Amino acid sequence: MNATSDTVPHRSASRAPGYGEGLKPGERAPAPYAASAIPSRARQHAEAECTTRSPFQRDRDRVLHSTPFRRLTHKTQVFIYHEGDHYRTRLTHSLEVAQIARTIARQLRLDEDLAEVLALAHDLGHSPFGHAGERALDRAMRDYGGFDHNAQSLRIVTRLERKYLGFDGLNLTWETLEGLAKHNGPIDAADAPVAKVMAACASRLDVTVGGWASAEAQAAAFADDIAYVNHDIDDALRAGLLTLEDLATMPLVGPVVEDLQRQRDGSDARFIYEVTRRTITLMIADIVAQARRNLAALAPSSPDDIRAAGAPVVCFSAPMVESIKVLKAEMFARVYRHARVMQVMHAAEGIVRDLFAHYVADPGAMPENWQRAAAGLPDRRRARLVADYVAGMTDRYALAEHRRLFDLTPELR
Repeated sequence: MNATSDTVPHRSASRAPGYGEGLKPGERAPAPYAASAIPSRARQHAEAECTTRSPFQRDRDRVLHSTPFRRLTHKTQVFIYHEGDHYRTRLTHSLEVAQIARTIARQLRLDEDLAEVLALAHDLGHSPFGHAGERALDRAMRDYGGFDHNAQSLRIVTRLERKYLGFDGLNLTWETLEGLAKHNGPIDAADAPVAKVMAACASRLDVTVGGWASAEAQAAAFADDIAYVNHDIDDALRAGLLTLEDLATMPLVGPVVEDLQRQRDGSDARFIYEVTRRTITLMIADIVAQARRNLAALAPSSPDDIRAAGAPVVCFSAPMVESIKVLKAEMFARVYRHARVMQVMHAAEGIVRDLFAHYVADPGAMPENWQRAAAGLPDRRRARLVADYVAGMTDRYALAEHRRLFDLTPELR
């Protein structure tokens, strides 16, 4: 069987001691370039292995059971949560990314569990109100090191989540932290926000500047693109910011719309779902085919060969890259910068800005445990603590806090 065959179902490469020996008939071994879960390179704090789960499965479960993951239920993707029950939130987006990442990983004989945990954890650090909240926090933190949601995800899983007796954070594996740190590609500067967070873990978890992450991390990153482009189209149609006629003029989705018009049964809801379903399938098929070509040319024999490749191995073809580029430009013009969306996001930025300034000036307005943590801190550290508090808020909690602290809170509609 050749290394890129997809005729046999894949079983995750992650296996814990006692979890199962060998492969069942019809199953195939993971590829030699798949991340090796047994043994993982390290955790920040030494722990005995779990007897029923692989290290990456354990990482996944720790993310799923974390408080920041649950908060994603009420954090904005594009549309504020109370605009409708059917719009994506950060939580549903993360679940959709995980499903796509596992599909890509299975086709390429990668470790599905590592791809999944990276997909589930990639947005843990998002502030309320999506990128609007992030922009507001970054401006507010300009004199204190700025704010970056990828770096904040790492701060959460290495320090801020506090529920285990033996350590702060979730104590995830080196491979998971590497994938989160390099979600957008190599860390290209020692002073990058994610590099600063990882430097604090360097005694056991040295994630180097430069170089790509594992193939599983690359699969999760591109799954993020696939999910948000298609599901933002779906949400924009629901919101009335796009029409089916608009879709017909767009790259990638336009030909799908044209083909489906011949089978249309009069139901817009079914038609819209079919368009996004087929477009997702096209994008997954493209990335799998291109990755197989790249793997055949590289012939990697280990995960480190993927890291040293000099370019992503799991990626779209050049024509697909161009189509997505044009499609994203259309989405920015028609949806993300639509007057209705911009009005709501501008008001949301003001809410985050107000909250940050108020808590910095009066830490006593925060809950008691945060007040105690802020006591006696120098300005820079107090500002970072306030940013951690505000970033952890859900949309609805941020609104409630703003109403408690200020006389006038804008309606985000």
